[in-house]
Amino acid sequence: MSQRSENLAAALQEVLGAGAGAVTQALGETTLVTGAAGLSGVMRTLRDHPALRFATLVDVCGVDYSQYGDQDCAPGRRFAAVYHLVSLAHNRRLRVRSFAPDDDFPVLASVVDIWPSANWFEREAFDLFGIMFEGHPDLRRILTDYGFIGHPFRKDFPLAGHVEMRYDPEQKRVIYQPVTIEPREVTPRIIREEKYAGH
Repeated sequence: MSQRSENLAAALQEVLGAGAGAVTQALGETTLVTGAAGLSGVMRTLRDHPALRFATLVDVCGVDYSQYGDQDCAPGRRFAAVYHLVSLAHNRRLRVRSFAPDDDFPVLASVVDIWPSANWFEREAFDLFGIMFEGHPDLRRILTDYGFIGHPFRKDFPLAGHVEMRYDPEQKRVIYQPVTIEPREVTPRIIREEKYAGH
């Protein structure tokens, strides 16, 4: 761990105390894992405290950890929101991860009132993963259309989807219908001919 990372981890522990959660270091990046219950307070402190001043939110993304290889990252929880913050004042970056407590209906607090740039990011995480952001001013789909069923980045979402749309010339409009694609496993062709052996 570099001296800068150690300084950031120490500052997080000192400022946030018990609310800091777990602070880890991997691949030169610092990650703070915080609980959903205190998410708003932790995020506001990260933005406002003079020792931290993470005034810029770069990204918010949803993650489905249901089939994640490193289960130490997601102990018993399926959905998380991951926030990427930048402190220009201190020239630091921080990743914050917060797991939704309920896998069947994942809900986290919105941070739009702290960083307005979170608006579309939270809408994307809602649309693609089904994570609800409590307090969001306009939580609705942003990438899929209004007739879309489900959340396509969830790991249990079928590759072919649930419905397909097409233009119906008789009705002169776009219609939705159940998917007609038969699921199949595609096995790649293996070429064993000598002329393809690396010439």
